[in-house]
Amino acid sequence: MEIGIVGLPNVGKSTLFNALTNAGAQASNYPFTTIEPNVGVVAIPDKRLDELFDIFKPPKKTAAFIRFVDIAGIVRGASKGEGLGNKFLANIREVDAIIHVVRLFEDENITHVAGCVNPLRDIEIIETELMLADLESVEKMLPKAESNAKSGNKEAKAKLEVLRKVQKVLAEGRPASVLNLDDEEKNDLQLLTLKPVLYVGNNSENRNSQNAKQLEDYAKKTGAGFVELSVKFEAEIAELPQEEKKLFLAEIGSEYTGLEKIVRAGLDLLSMCTFFTAGAELEVRSWLIPKNCAAPQAAGKIHSDFEKGFIRADVYAFEDLKEYKSEKTLREKGLIRSEGREYIVKDGDICVFKVNP
Repeated sequence: MEIGIVGLPNVGKSTLFNALTNAGAQASNYPFTTIEPNVGVVAIPDKRLDELFDIFKPPKKTAAFIRFVDIAGIVRGASKGEGLGNKFLANIREVDAIIHVVRLFEDENITHVAGCVNPLRDIEIIETELMLADLESVEKMLPKAESNAKSGNKEAKAKLEVLRKVQKVLAEGRPASVLNLDDEEKNDLQLLTLKPVLYVGNNSENRNSQNAKQLEDYAKKTGAGFVELSVKFEAEIAELPQEEKKLFLAEIGSEYTGLEKIVRAGLDLLSMCTFFTAGAELEVRSWLIPKNCAAPQAAGKIHSDFEKGFIRADVYAFEDLKEYKSEKTLREKGLIRSEGREYIVKDGDICVFKVNP
């Protein structure tokens, strides 16, 4: 799973990326510091994995991960070549979802590319560029789609109809996401404005509540995700040793850091959930799957041969193991189920897959 981090120059994208990944991407008070996208892999925080490790005590613990891509700052006119022009577009098209960093704080020492802080205007700049880029892409697709549809092929006609609908809403200045396209249509088009969006409001420790409320309301209205934090503060927390970080979170009464909340919000945005494999001999491990994923496809996340040779899965819930502490007790209580090909794996399931060799 890959998430792109976008926004105007100088809003805190690279600082956020550094804090998320500890990758050391360059961050400074100059527009376009990021030219080539920086990529970092982040383990998904999950307290359940830690508890499984304590119960089974295996040699190894492996978390599922997300790839984050820090994409160059976007400015007004980017779709027509301003700033870094179309260079950023290919990078965004490759990701599964977008984190849009929006600056909420005022600071005369940190340059704002538009001259002053205005969250809704800043969002409008980015979203207009994405819509214009999508409109150009759709208009390039239309001639071929029209030619294919003349053959009378049903699928070609359906695709042409979808393209015309998308062209209409984009020309009206609305994102393609306002249309209720199915997953197959979305994957076929690969448009920027079809990707799920998580708005991250970058505030100062002296919180600008008015700007934060504006952004939160906008996110709700558009069906996007929203997380507010101080990127600078979170970057400082990220540098703490793990034990100090735990003590700090306990002091402020929080289960997760702001950065961890972003990672988890990304999972919600993409409708992903987590199942586990566990045992004392090898490792405990978390795996990401789409919600409503059937057992053979979940097994295929471990190895493609597991999906092909799937027989059944022995499944039990993390909460049951947490209560009774051993698989032996769960078996005695009838809490380990044998599930077949139609079983939909649930978040928190612990699975042992039985497959043909």
